[in-house]
Amino acid sequence: MNLVWLITRLWKLLDDIIFKKNCLKITKEVCVDNLDNALKAFNKGADRIEFCSNLNEDGLTPNFNDLKEIKSLVSIPIRVMIRPHSKSFEYNDNDIAKMTGSIQFCKKENFDGVVLGCLNEHNELDIEKINYLAQIAKPLNVIVHKAIDLTNSPIESLKNLFELNIINGVLTSGGCQTAELGISILKNMVEISPKDFEIISAGKITDENINFLHEKIQGQYYHGRKIVGEL
Repeated sequence: MNLVWLITRLWKLLDDIIFKKNCLKITKEVCVDNLDNALKAFNKGADRIEFCSNLNEDGLTPNFNDLKEIKSLVSIPIRVMIRPHSKSFEYNDNDIAKMTGSIQFCKKENFDGVVLGCLNEHNELDIEKINYLAQIAKPLNVIVHKAIDLTNSPIESLKNLFELNIINGVLTSGGCQTAELGISILKNMVEISPKDFEIISAGKITDENINFLHEKIQGQYYHGRKIVGEL
């Protein structure tokens, strides 16, 4: 009986060590739309910031003055939302020109990356426009945002992005309203992705459910407004 108890106890300790080791590897990305919250997220241990404006519209491109100032406030990587309006993810030539200007500014200021996404009239990824913007953005990291969740098959859309060989990752809830609802798809995305491709799980991820979700998804990158707690 004592031997069985000892083996069980050692197994539990080993399991806890492995789980904690995996947790140490994860990147917690906080989404903020103002400088005060960016500083709070940094001070609370965020690994990375996605900076935007107007989170009440699910995030738009921030203004250039705020972009200049945030670089002086925090010393962690910052990725910038490139989204000129919230009407849709379909963009005309004027929209693309605005996005191009924002991307070029981010390159000049040496941000870690940009976050963008384009859909066509069929609600599928507009690969041509995404590729065009990504080419302009390089060498910055280029992340395709949750527009991918609106496509008919986020998995097939992800595979299409692999073929471009220029996108560094996607921000996704697995096509669902929350990361918890999308666990199985997110796990699949992680499993099929190339080694250096970031599957950034998102959708109501907080400091209270991150460990549970990580245990299920086994990814490396997680995103949320409250992922390091209330700001």
